[in-house]
Amino acid sequence: MITPPTPGPNSTPRLDFDALVPRFSSAMSRLDAVAGLGLEPSLRELVRLHASTINGCAYCIDMHAKDARAGGETQQRLDALPAWRETDWFSPREQAAFALTEAVTVLTDGHVPADVFDAAAQQFAPDELAQLISLLVTINAWNRIGVTTRCWEPGSYEPAS
Repeated sequence: MITPPTPGPNSTPRLDFDALVPRFSSAMSRLDAVAGLGLEPSLRELVRLHASTINGCAYCIDMHAKDARAGGETQQRLDALPAWRETDWFSPREQAAFALTEAVTVLTDGHVPADVFDAAAQQFAPDELAQLISLLVTINAWNRIGVTTRCWEPGSYEPAS
């Protein structure tokens, strides 16, 4: 078993979020359980990982990379995810989801451009697109909690067997 690295100065917990707002934390968990349910599990994990990487949430990056690997995702595709435009390893559907992930995650870059939304709408049926947006809203909320409070220790997550 690999020993996780010693936490750095930026991983010291600031706030025990789950203990301080247990009802909200529980509501987030319930929301997470239904977000993106109409999408393929592999796509859900790649989208969660991509948003978490953009947001710099170490705990979520670790969690979703582990879950993606446990679901059969290749390490090569996980490694290439930040440079998805530079490879042909992702389907047009995945590419549209990644572009939408970037637009929704970084709204300050000019909101969600029409061409990005339209490309996603060509790859996803309306109910799937709504599920993708629900997934993006949820993972971005988790990332903001994690990055702000550092309430979950990076490397501590173990996927279910």
